[in-house]
Amino acid sequence: MAVQEQANNPLHGKTLEFILKQLVWHYGWEELGQLVRIACFNNNPTMNSSLKFLRKTDWARKKVEKLYLNTFH
Repeated sequence: MAVQEQANNPLHGKTLEFILKQLVWHYGWEELGQLVRIACFNNNPTMNSSLKFLRKTDWARKKVEKLYLNTFH
């Protein structure tokens, strides 16, 4: 991706782990599980299991990224 395109990307430079930690800090697992209805947030959630799932599952990662943008931007 060109540098110019990245300048307009608010997620540029933010790792999935950073995004998830910010959301968990802000909402907590329980509310996060209500906002983004995926099992890894609702059934014994851990950072590692959630990151593993989100890295494999494009639609779920996009929902988490959208919630991050709506929350902090």
